[in-house]
Amino acid sequence: MKNNKIFIVIIVIIALIAVRTIHLGSKKKPKVVKKTQIENCKNIPPLPDGASKLVTKVIDGDTFLIEGGYSVRILGIDADERGYPCYQAAKDRLEELILNKKIRPEKGKKDKDQWCRYLRYVFIDDKNISLELVREGLAIARFSPEDIKYKEEIIEAERIARENKIGCKWGRVEVKDKFGWEKLTRELTGLKIIHVCRAKNYLGKEVIVEGKVVDTHRSKKDVIFLNFEKPYPNQCFTAVIFSQNQHRFVSLPEKYYLYKTVRIKGKIEEYKGKPQIILEDSTQIELEE
Repeated sequence: MKNNKIFIVIIVIIALIAVRTIHLGSKKKPKVVKKTQIENCKNIPPLPDGASKLVTKVIDGDTFLIEGGYSVRILGIDADERGYPCYQAAKDRLEELILNKKIRPEKGKKDKDQWCRYLRYVFIDDKNISLELVREGLAIARFSPEDIKYKEEIIEAERIARENKIGCKWGRVEVKDKFGWEKLTRELTGLKIIHVCRAKNYLGKEVIVEGKVVDTHRSKKDVIFLNFEKPYPNQCFTAVIFSQNQHRFVSLPEKYYLYKTVRIKGKIEEYKGKPQIILEDSTQIELEE
């Protein structure tokens, strides 16, 4: 009987030890996950200054991905997140500047942030992308106390943009959304709206361009040319109407649209080094009201 009691006590002690071991093991699991996350961040390869890296995706106005899927946060600026007024404008412009191009990163004081994003100033050739976005009123200057490289020129660019009401951030939006336009809007067409002088960055794509017709010409072959922003041959964009399609437009389009701001929808092509859209129907062009 005495042996049976000893045996039962031993069984109970073993059971208690097992329960305590399981309980302690469950408490240690979150620490293992955190350690794994830290190790994953450390396993991101180095990104040396001057390395040429292809940009594969733009997330917003200050964040993008490079080859390999690694994320880069641009230093010296802060752009709107999704849901804020200037998110789309800043994202679109950053795409124009760096998407599918090779950038040259330059390190600040810290290598990465808490989300394992590289922290870098970004250059295309000698163009400082931080400075460019602030200068165009699409982002604000933002520096940590220890990161002061390029601080003076970026803050000065913000001051000039603010005082002159440049860009989405400070009041003069380059391309309007709804005001003055009934048909060729982003909401109705689903197409990106760009200024005509950025059309060269969208070759082969269907978009809506907006700008002022400052020069027109009707050729001997009865082809009408609407030249935007500067007279031929310095125009930054041209709309072309061939003779067989002119019956679908107002009478004398070269006079009707001259000195007016219009939007044009179509696929951007290149002709003799200049971007253009061929107009086949009047639904492709809208006059600002």
